[in-house]
Amino acid sequence: MLFQIRRHLVLALFMATLLVFSVKPGALAEDPAPPLPGSDPALPANAPSVVPNSPAEGPAKSPSRKSQNVTINLINRLVERGALSKEDAAELIKQAEEDALEARAQANAPGQSINPPPPNTHENGALVAPVAGADAGAEPDDTVRVTYIPESVKTQLREEIKQEVLDQARDEHWAAPRTFPEWVPRIRPFADLRMRYEGDFFPSGNDNTGAFPNFNAINTGPPFDITGTTFSPQLNVDQNRERIRLRVRFGAGADLGDNFTAGLRIATGENNSPVTTNQSLGAANNAQGGYFSRYAIWLDRAFVKYELGGTPEADFSAWLGRFDNPWFGTELIWDDDLGFDGLALQGRYQVAPGITPFATVGGFPVYNTDFNFSSNRPDKFPSEEKWLVAAQIGVNWKIRRDLNAKVALAYYDFKNIRGRLSDPFVPLTSSDQGNTDDTRPSFAQKGNTYIPLRDIVPVPENNFGTIRQYQYFGLAAAFRDVAFIGALNWDHYDPFHISLTGEWIRNTAFNWNHIDEVAVNNRGPNQANGQPGRFAGGDTAWLVNLKFGSAALEKRWDWNAGINYRHIESDAVVDGFNDSDFGLGGTNLKGYEIFGNLALTPRVFIGLRWISADEVSGPKYSSDILQVDFNAKF
Repeated sequence: MLFQIRRHLVLALFMATLLVFSVKPGALAEDPAPPLPGSDPALPANAPSVVPNSPAEGPAKSPSRKSQNVTINLINRLVERGALSKEDAAELIKQAEEDALEARAQANAPGQSINPPPPNTHENGALVAPVAGADAGAEPDDTVRVTYIPESVKTQLREEIKQEVLDQARDEHWAAPRTFPEWVPRIRPFADLRMRYEGDFFPSGNDNTGAFPNFNAINTGPPFDITGTTFSPQLNVDQNRERIRLRVRFGAGADLGDNFTAGLRIATGENNSPVTTNQSLGAANNAQGGYFSRYAIWLDRAFVKYELGGTPEADFSAWLGRFDNPWFGTELIWDDDLGFDGLALQGRYQVAPGITPFATVGGFPVYNTDFNFSSNRPDKFPSEEKWLVAAQIGVNWKIRRDLNAKVALAYYDFKNIRGRLSDPFVPLTSSDQGNTDDTRPSFAQKGNTYIPLRDIVPVPENNFGTIRQYQYFGLAAAFRDVAFIGALNWDHYDPFHISLTGEWIRNTAFNWNHIDEVAVNNRGPNQANGQPGRFAGGDTAWLVNLKFGSAALEKRWDWNAGINYRHIESDAVVDGFNDSDFGLGGTNLKGYEIFGNLALTPRVFIGLRWISADEVSGPKYSSDILQVDFNAKF
């Protein structure tokens, strides 16, 4: 608006310079005569006459009559260009006549240096403007000075020119006010922020004798020499921690037209973990954080979506890129923050009133070997490609007006995710690589069972297997999960809702006998003969969750609360992808969670959560977690 006002002022000043201007008599004489009232639809029938004297009424056009035509032609031009209505034109002519009378009266006052006006101010209803003549010798003989144009005409003329300039600016995409590039209305930005206090507490009695190797630290760093004299990296199981954690996410959705949309989101994170975007304030790692240093931002979502239908009864969607979890499920297998890379197709269609089947299929690259693997060999190793191929079918059933059920069956097949023993070789340094090193997980939490990956040949260079045993570890189990999930929602007392959700998962690729032969963790106590204990892991997980209160926190004092219990055996699911909060993440855990949330405004709410977990099998492990959240979204 300020830009527009400034432009209008400039145009007004420019128009002020045109109040006195010169007109060639020939040019005036050639101007087309204004239309008769009533004959031109641009002017009303009762408009004052603007036709100059005919030959029968007087001599040919005089300079006065020519200046009259200039004024009237200006008004006609405004009408023709749509800048002035017929009614406004009649009013302007009337006002111009009154202004002319007043101007002539002032000109006839004693002491005026201009010639007196013609005898008749109005001739046949035509407006006649005075002509300058006191110093006519100062200008060429063929020049007529127009010294008066009605103020209302000046104003309208200025507005016409301003409007023409603004129309041109809009057509040519100048920086006009309130005018945006055509893509701006198609972008929808969004953001959220969460501040969290988290207390991680470990009851006494946890096994802190070296029973919990940090396999993720080993596999993401140099290989560990298992014949060395130091412990491998270990998980914390006995020292309480308190921390403040920040999560910030910012993104935008874009309407691409023709049923296509796109999404982009960036988020905080103290590392590249796929299951959390939390940043512990003051935590210094990866050259960020600590001593008020800045924190890293990661690409969290980037996808294109195609959708047809878009109604609860019928819809088809396709995602390509990195997008939200497309599966109906719980955090028993997929963490809420997890993004999926690849392609997913989803559809639903109502086959009868209240009965809507749905299906989802997808393919996702989990891992692909670096293009230069192994980096220190001229001959390279074959690529290790890991994939997730999955499908889910289900039905949404509206049993009655206030009761809804949703059930689904899913199959998640992880291709090549199990670790494999390498070809025999002799690593002489920690930088030497085996041909199956990339079968190890590039990210893990804890709980899954592991096996050694390198078949190291005992030779004199490693003292026949007693030194230089640089080792990596891979998953002992393959994973082909079958998951059944059901949810029941009762909203008879809306907005008060009660929902009950349950999920059961089994890893159908689990082979207990094979794992028992090779596992290096998740074993029971050593046997009497000194041999390692039998493998104690399992292949099943289940969860039951009860939630009540508002289904969504949409206004002040909306609230909800709930409780759940879960049991996750060691190799039921891939521990790198499930809930990162329960038991500090991973599998081989059982326990409960109590939670509640309260809205302070439609965009601000607080939350409280208490989580208590214990190990399912193997060495003693327990943890209790308290989380207090402050959330804001915009």
